[in-house]
Amino acid sequence: MTHATPLLRQITDYANRANPYPLYEKLRKTPVLQEEEGGPYAISSYYDILQLLHDPRISSEAANLAAPSADDMGGAEQTGLPPSFIRLDPPEHDRLRRIANRPFGPPHRPDRIDSMRDELAAIISGLIDGLGGAGEIDLVDQFAYPFPVTVICRLLGVPREDEPRFRSWVDPIVAALDPDAGGDTAERRRAAQEARVQLGMYLAELVEQRGKEPREDMLSELVTSRGGDGSMTTMEVLSTAVLLLIAGHETTVNLITNGMLTLLRHPDVLDRLRDDPELAVNIVEELLRYEPPVQLVPQRTCIADIELRGVTIPKGSRIWLVLASGNRDPERFAEPDRFDPDRKDIQHLGLGSGIHSCFGAPLARLEAQLALSTLARRLDNPRLLEDPPPYRHNAVLRGPRHLRIGIDGVRP
Repeated sequence: MTHATPLLRQITDYANRANPYPLYEKLRKTPVLQEEEGGPYAISSYYDILQLLHDPRISSEAANLAAPSADDMGGAEQTGLPPSFIRLDPPEHDRLRRIANRPFGPPHRPDRIDSMRDELAAIISGLIDGLGGAGEIDLVDQFAYPFPVTVICRLLGVPREDEPRFRSWVDPIVAALDPDAGGDTAERRRAAQEARVQLGMYLAELVEQRGKEPREDMLSELVTSRGGDGSMTTMEVLSTAVLLLIAGHETTVNLITNGMLTLLRHPDVLDRLRDDPELAVNIVEELLRYEPPVQLVPQRTCIADIELRGVTIPKGSRIWLVLASGNRDPERFAEPDRFDPDRKDIQHLGLGSGIHSCFGAPLARLEAQLALSTLARRLDNPRLLEDPPPYRHNAVLRGPRHLRIGIDGVRP
């Protein structure tokens, strides 16, 4: 890496994936930065990011992108489906999000997430039981990935035997989110489009079945829901289901993996969690600040000129909101580079803010709290076997691809 290399390219360079935080510190020296003509404006300070997340002049609609891409968590545009609601602006965003929320949480189903606590605990216990005796485990493949996949599939009503099929579809879709993954970009997008088609076709069959024979699952409720906002079309149900399946587990995988990695690097906190499971609530909030699974949001566009810190960002410009940089901003957090579960003020950006704040935040929080507290209690003498671990290539959804841990066994 040379000094002439633009800072944003360094941030998206895989060589810096294990520790991008020194680069974020450099980025904050120019809080509104456009390095290359026609390139995005990177916003890196906490208060500026928070302001723009609530600014109606910032659009999430793919149609407003100066250079439309295939990078869509909802996986819709390239398959003939309508955009998922995270790629829409009000009022349509609000309508679809409200409909999706009816079977998911308050005010219609206020106990939906909390009522899953025992089921989540049983899934966690089963996975930990399967780790076996003393030796080496890969926390990602053996726990952090299968746990949230199982949860979101059960919530939506995906048959258990079909759960393993999702990884072959999800991996290429998520890879397309990376703004600079290197390699053959056209091939990466082709693979993502093909995976979206296969996932969409699979879900179309499920939606048709649920329309004829509804069950006690979220997909059935999306198909049959009727209320003040009307109902979703079949195509809207499909794009929402794709979004929930992918977003419903990808960030949680990284949150759990980043969390266990951080705890193993801070054994004193791990010991405290082992003795006090309630500490998991604070730990997860601090993790969302300190090692957020979503590092940046590269899919925003100005639909009007915006003045920020003396810089005019022209209408039509792309904006990158570097959430992980804002979470380490010393203007907002004391000792921002210190992991401190006792921090009293953790108003982080780890789950976004504003109308596009994380739809599944209550579930992700509960999954991570239960997972980390149970791992702390049941793994006997866990220790890192590789630090830093190999990371996924994605600069947007950052987390280890594997996390090799040595254990002396599993406690009851």
